[in-house]
Amino acid sequence: MTSSFEQRSLTRSPSSPRTLLNTAMTGLAFICGVLALVPLLAVLYYVVIRGFSSLNLNIFTQLPPPPFGKNGGFGNAIVGTILMVGIAAVISVPFGVLAAIYLNEFSSQKIARWIRFATNVLSGVPSIIAGVFAYGIVVLTLVKLNLGSYSALGGGFALAILMLPIIVKTTDEALQLVSQDLRQASIGLGASNFQTVILVVLPAALPAIVTGSTLAIARAAGETAPLIFTALFSAFWPDSILKPTASLAVLVYNFATSPFPTWQSLAWAASLILVMMVLITSIITRWVTKQKV
Repeated sequence: MTSSFEQRSLTRSPSSPRTLLNTAMTGLAFICGVLALVPLLAVLYYVVIRGFSSLNLNIFTQLPPPPFGKNGGFGNAIVGTILMVGIAAVISVPFGVLAAIYLNEFSSQKIARWIRFATNVLSGVPSIIAGVFAYGIVVLTLVKLNLGSYSALGGGFALAILMLPIIVKTTDEALQLVSQDLRQASIGLGASNFQTVILVVLPAALPAIVTGSTLAIARAAGETAPLIFTALFSAFWPDSILKPTASLAVLVYNFATSPFPTWQSLAWAASLILVMMVLITSIITRWVTKQKV
């Protein structure tokens, strides 16, 4: 009898205020979650429907057509996007990872606090400001040296500025999650601090670091304003990092606002390709990191 009484006393009545409040908040959270997905699904649906109808093999192998042309593609923009994002990754990933390692393993708390604050400020800087900065540093320097002006190098540098704070923050958080017991065990076995970081801490945090770098690449691939200031656009295949270079984001901006139906159709196809590139990169990264865990 006692156990039955205790069980009944622990069972909350369906009509009690706490149960009703819990049910209401659970339903509210579910509705908010659905509402958060609606814009994403709507954008993806619209891009897929409009872009898929414009897909064909020519878009991967041909150059943009003239305004009143009916055939053509944007293979040069795909190559240009990969080129500039690659340049940005080569610049930002090593510096971002090394900066995060310094913050966690070698710097004092005061210096680390200021660097983290500066990183947060940099992550909030509008992308167009990064483009203007890269224009002044890279484009004008190339002009003074008679090496060119707008270029893939300038575009990659601008994208690297946007990627850097994301990589620093994600790597910093990943390193903080590594257990101190691993560090102490490594040092207890006679390893130096440097060896502990390289051989123990980094491998443990590698999946999160790769994921953070992928997020940074995904953001950089879709940026338009910095590339308008630095890489501009080109209707030809990229053959040098010191020349104007086409990109998918700028192509979408130029063609979507044009009055020509052929260009507008290519803009939708380019939007879909850009989304698919980001999605495929994320899937591959998750698969690779999962294999290494």
